[in-house]
Amino acid sequence: MNQAKIGGILALLAVVNGFGISAGRSEQLTAPPAPNPALSVNVVHPTLRSLPLTLAANGSVSAWQEAVIGAEIDGLRLAEVAVQVGDAVKKGQVLALFAEETVLADVAQSRAALAEAEANLADARLNAKRAQEVAGSGALSAQQVAQYLTGEKTAQARMQSAKAQLDAQWLRRRHTRVVAGDDGVIASRSATLGAVATTGQELFRLIRQNRLEWRAEVSAAELAALKPGLAVSVAVPGFPRVEGTVRTVAPTVDAQTRNALVYVDLPGAAAQGLRPGMFGHGEFHLGASAGLSVPQQALSLREGFSYVFRLGEVRGGLAQVSQVKVQAGRRFDDQVEILTGLSPEDKLVSSGGAFLTDGDTVRVVGK
Repeated sequence: MNQAKIGGILALLAVVNGFGISAGRSEQLTAPPAPNPALSVNVVHPTLRSLPLTLAANGSVSAWQEAVIGAEIDGLRLAEVAVQVGDAVKKGQVLALFAEETVLADVAQSRAALAEAEANLADARLNAKRAQEVAGSGALSAQQVAQYLTGEKTAQARMQSAKAQLDAQWLRRRHTRVVAGDDGVIASRSATLGAVATTGQELFRLIRQNRLEWRAEVSAAELAALKPGLAVSVAVPGFPRVEGTVRTVAPTVDAQTRNALVYVDLPGAAAQGLRPGMFGHGEFHLGASAGLSVPQQALSLREGFSYVFRLGEVRGGLAQVSQVKVQAGRRFDDQVEILTGLSPEDKLVSSGGAFLTDGDTVRVVGK
C-alpha cells in the first residue's frame, strides 16, 4: 500500500475518533433533567387519638303519649268547639260544649222527684214513730206496726234513689263540658259544630305536654350496647340537631324484622319545629376509644374505595408518592379513623390527592 493511501486512512480514523470523543462529552454535559413535580404538598402524619364510639340508627319522631278526648254523653248537640288543631291547651281547659237544655230539664225533674221522695220519707218516719209509741197499748196490731216500719224503710230507699238520679243528671250536665285532661297540643279534631255525638266518640287527640320522642329501630345484636340514660343526637333534615336520652328499650324483638325499638326522649324538640311523623337519623353515644386517624382531606375516594398517598424519601424537596388503599372507620369532626393500611410513622400528602396518581413526583413544602 502506498504512502498516500495510508495517510488517508489515518486521517479518517482521526476524524471518527474525534467525533466519538465529542459525542461522549456532549452526553456527559447534557444530564437528564429532573422530573417536574405534579403538585406542591404539605405532609401529615397519622395520629393516635381518642375517638367517640357511636351507634347509628334510623327512626321516626312520635308523640310521647297521645290522649284521646271523647264524648262522655250521648244524644246532645255540639253547641261550641273552642279549639283547633295545633292549639296549646292547659289541663281543665274547655275544648267544646254540648247543648245542655235537655240536661237542665232532666235536672229539674230529678230535683222535684227528690223533693217528693224526701216528703214521703218524712211522713213515713212520723207514722213509724207513732206506731212504735202505741205498739204496747194494743191500739195497733204487731202486723200494722211492722207495716209502718217497713214503709219508713221503703221511703228511705226511694229518697236515696231519687238523690242518685239527681246526682246522675248533675254528672251529665258536667259532661256537657269537654275539657283537656292534661297540658298539651291538639293533634287532631273530629268534633263538628252541630253534630250529635255518641258516648265514647272521639272528639280530639292531645299530644300530652307537647312532649316528643324518637323511636329508633336497632337490630337484636345491637341491643346489648344500649341502656336507659345514654345520650343520643338526632338529626332531621332541615332542622337543627336535637339532643336526647334513651328512656327505655323495648322488651321484645319483632319476629319478622328481628329489630327492636328504642325510645329516646327529646326535650325541647317541639320548640325547634319537630313534628310527629318526621323521619330522623340518630347516633347513640357509647363512649370513646383510641384510634389512628387522618384528616378528611387526606383521603381520596376512587371506585368506591378510600386511598391516601404516602411520601417516599424526600430529596432536594422532591419525593415520589405511592397510592395506598386504606379502610376507613369512625368519623369525628374532620378526622377519619384508619383501620388498616397505615402506621403512625407514615408521611402522607395532606390534601390534593384527587390530582395525583401512583408514582407521581411532588414538591414537599411543609412538614
